[in-house]
Amino acid sequence: MVSSNGNRPKRLHTLSVLVENRPGVLARIAGLFARRSFNIESLAVSTTDDPQTSRMTIVVGGDDDTIEQITKQLNKLIDVIKVHDHTGEEIVERELALLKVHCTMEQRHYVIQLVEIFRASIVDVGATMLTIEITGSSDKIDALMELLRPFGISEVVRTGKVILSRGEKSP
Repeated sequence: MVSSNGNRPKRLHTLSVLVENRPGVLARIAGLFARRSFNIESLAVSTTDDPQTSRMTIVVGGDDDTIEQITKQLNKLIDVIKVHDHTGEEIVERELALLKVHCTMEQRHYVIQLVEIFRASIVDVGATMLTIEITGSSDKIDALMELLRPFGISEVVRTGKVILSRGEKSP
């Protein structure tokens, strides 16, 4: 399918990359994306149950052909054990965000109600600022942020998406 401007449509793909847990691996993988002018939308990295390996969850935009090329290039890297594109699969996804929100004493109860509706938590309270922690899908975090925007969000930090395939099999 080709869009009206002649480009193929881009959608977000979520890749799991199992790698050797060694210094410099993250830099080499990020460099691969940079050399090809691809923006990493989200990146989360941590060791697995085996301290010799790490798992990267990378969210990147592109058409299917582009993602296939990225996957092939990733597989060529020495430290990469396995690459899997989870796009279109049944997955469990979570992201963590911390938000600093301005609010007066009069507004505080409205903010607290929103936090409760989204099953988030207030983790710090100041005279004119609340720090909120929320865990859930990226869409859930985006929705809470949109509702809090009128109060004034002064700072946001997000972990990036982490995922696992649903069911008993892993890719």
